[in-house]
Amino acid sequence: MSLTSPPILQFKSLSLSTPFLHGGASSIVRLPKTFSTATPSPLPPTPTFLPVIRAMKSMQGRVTCSSHDETVTVQVVRLAPHPKYKRRVRMKKKYQAHDPLNKFSVGDVVQLEKIRPISKLKTFLAVLVPSRGGPKAKDSESLELGLPLESQQPES
Repeated sequence: MSLTSPPILQFKSLSLSTPFLHGGASSIVRLPKTFSTATPSPLPPTPTFLPVIRAMKSMQGRVTCSSHDETVTVQVVRLAPHPKYKRRVRMKKKYQAHDPLNKFSVGDVVQLEKIRPISKLKTFLAVLVPSRGGPKAKDSESLELGLPLESQQPES
């Protein structure tokens, strides 16, 4: 072939040996299915105890209204990415929760546990949040050695 001939003529002289390009299905070989005469293997034993999946069954929020009988309104705040700006923004949602003893007041921090539906809107139970770490003792560092601080020593 010469360099002066049009490029289409160069490709006409090529021959392709692949039968798939020309629609030839004779080269496709199907393998037979294997059937075993042996008994099928038994299924693995199912576990008797399945772990409890606790996905989104409890939330934490602040009581915003407690004027109803045995019901409190709890506002739950979560951080979620903004759909357009991808910045984390605070998303607020209010839930009705069951408070059977009417022990929560406005401003209390409660935990919402998922329970069976009590009414159309009440599917959570308000539970007191366990305290973190317990009460803090003042000047716990100075009491470790049993020595008073310099500011607490009497002047002589």
